[in-house]
Amino acid sequence: QVQLVESGGGSVQAGGSLRLSCVASGVTYRLGWFRQAPGKEREAVAVIYTGTVLINYADSVKGRFTISRDNAKNTLYLQMNSLKPEDTAMYYCAASRTLGGWWYEAARYNYWGQGTQVTVSS
Repeated sequence: QVQLVESGGGSVQAGGSLRLSCVASGVTYRLGWFRQAPGKEREAVAVIYTGTVLINYADSVKGRFTISRDNAKNTLYLQMNSLKPEDTAMYYCAASRTLGGWWYEAARYNYWGQGTQVTVSS
């Protein structure tokens, strides 16, 4: 089975950086980061595909966030730079064993981590 464990969340000031990690055991074809702020819909932040160089980012984080993976450590990362208060949310690591649907559809992801809180203050 697939198990996901996130870490790296915390509180930072605007302009700061955080690096989220997700240890992902089991076989997956697609790994991604989603986030959800209070009162808002869950949104896809970034997704990386297995076996390709394709990576997708939400427009709001392009140029600031970088998604990557280390297969030797079975770990997914999200490097977040130039953080803004609007980035404040619960961040979730997610995995899919299929490639159906759009990359940003949360319903297509079969496995989810417990979430890690990111808070950015002004």
